[in-house]
Amino acid sequence: MKKITVLGSTGSIGQNTLEVVRRHPDQFQIHGLTARGNVELLLAQIKEFRPHYVSVFDPELREAVQKHAGHCQVLSGPEGLVELASQPVDLVLNAVVGAVGLQPLLAAIKAGNHVAAANKEPLVMAGRYIMEEAGKQGVRILPVDSEHSAIFQCLEGSNHADVRCVHLTASGGPFYRYSPEEMRHISPAQAMSHPTWDMGAKISVDSATLMNKGLEIIEAMWLFGLELEQIRVVIHPQSIVHSLVEFVDGSFLAQLGRADMKLPIAYALNYPSRLTLSDERMDLATIGTLTFDKPDCKTFPCLALAQEAAQEGGTAPAILNAANEEAVAAFCNAKIPFLAIAEVVERTLSESNFSSAYDLDAVMEADRDARLRAQAHIASTSESTPLC
Repeated sequence: MKKITVLGSTGSIGQNTLEVVRRHPDQFQIHGLTARGNVELLLAQIKEFRPHYVSVFDPELREAVQKHAGHCQVLSGPEGLVELASQPVDLVLNAVVGAVGLQPLLAAIKAGNHVAAANKEPLVMAGRYIMEEAGKQGVRILPVDSEHSAIFQCLEGSNHADVRCVHLTASGGPFYRYSPEEMRHISPAQAMSHPTWDMGAKISVDSATLMNKGLEIIEAMWLFGLELEQIRVVIHPQSIVHSLVEFVDGSFLAQLGRADMKLPIAYALNYPSRLTLSDERMDLATIGTLTFDKPDCKTFPCLALAQEAAQEGGTAPAILNAANEEAVAAFCNAKIPFLAIAEVVERTLSESNFSSAYDLDAVMEADRDARLRAQAHIASTSESTPLC
């Protein structure tokens, strides 16, 4: 039986992970769970899965959870995440949203735990450092993002030198083919309503701006040892082809499946074997047509900004990520309009000093500085732009 810790168990990825475990109780045991603030759901998960440890991000919630957690030991704060991630298990699934997932990811790796990575931001911020640490510890980083899981599956048994490039598919989000005028009036509720995937607020907004695809480019560079020129983005609204690998002989391998995160989660949990998830099958005849298109970087400038940060390297991706996190949070809280997300990121990048000295201290300093700069731009945008 495989012992698993789920970081971010009350989010979309965490709930899907526990659904996979629920369907295969003879194969998985939950050692630890963490949540940000959804105490009610966390307590239900504790009752069902009986973990040994849980952690809540807000220390003020610890007592409320401990009162009803019974046998379970309750940790709290960022240090609770790190402590739980470092406890020995077969696999740590990291589904914590944002940069806060970096330290627990590193703690899991340094403890020798294999990691299923559903949180792309740490690899965007410090991909080189993470992959070097994983190599030193002999730890596997198994991708959970549907696109990276698809690439991982297509590369199985292939020679790295035979890869010409990979094609990351993007649904295009809810605003694919919107006019510039329509883009000016997008609300947070609209941006969080994805046409094909059921995701959390932050990743849904990132998908709507195409920043999510930009972050995935940087993530793919580190996961698969690729150059920026070897990664292309293609719009695929049906979300059936999850990504493709093109080889030097001109052949392509693609991974197809339903838009269901349980598929890549299950593959990571039980790698290298597959799990039976349901009797539901994809009917290709019903799907009929699969379409592909080029992304519009003029309408969706976040993708181009991410590519520029990837080209710059060093601390530029960490700055990009920090500015984006701050801008998306401001948009979700109705402090800035949708189009201002890209503006805040661009302004933060343009005035930041990139460091090529690639170590964790430099990454964290760049992250802190970028957040302060982004917050200042958000404040000035809020004062000058009416949200109507």
